[in-house]
Amino acid sequence: MAQYYDYIKSLHLIFVVTWFAGLFYIPRLFVYQIEAFHKPSPDKQILGKQLKLMTKRLWYIITWPSAVLATIFAILLIWIRPFWLEQPWMHVKLGFVLLLIIYHIKTHHYFKQLQNDVVKKSSSFMRIWNEGATFILFAVVFLVILKNAINWIFGVIGIIVLGVLLMLGFKIYKNIRAKNPEA
Repeated sequence: MAQYYDYIKSLHLIFVVTWFAGLFYIPRLFVYQIEAFHKPSPDKQILGKQLKLMTKRLWYIITWPSAVLATIFAILLIWIRPFWLEQPWMHVKLGFVLLLIIYHIKTHHYFKQLQNDVVKKSSSFMRIWNEGATFILFAVVFLVILKNAINWIFGVIGIIVLGVLLMLGFKIYKNIRAKNPEA
């Protein structure tokens, strides 16, 4: 099995990428669903139906299968090279993976609500929620590449700076939309 390590690692990375692609796009679709929900008829029904179909396909055809396959290949990688579990950076990485799984499950909860026309969150909330996967991705990539505690601290500082910049960008965009609703 060890001779297949690089192939399994490649498949793991491919499915991590597609998993994140789904996690990046689905909250954006949630934003559109929430905004369509507040439109007058017939726009509400037409857009709502199409957006439900798009989110359902993205969630069940791309995102969930990618999450499952990325996890299976990750388990195989650890099974082939269990010594990675002795590394402190791997413990932190697995903590972020747990956080990603929690994020995924909570996103699934929002998905189910919107599929049932239950709108409890605002489109602004979903725009912010959309950045959760970005933070986790940055943390994991810096952690896996750097593996060193001091370098990882700089990575965390970078994540915080990224968060501040994203929130600042969100506020600027919100102000632009308030002045020009078509933006």
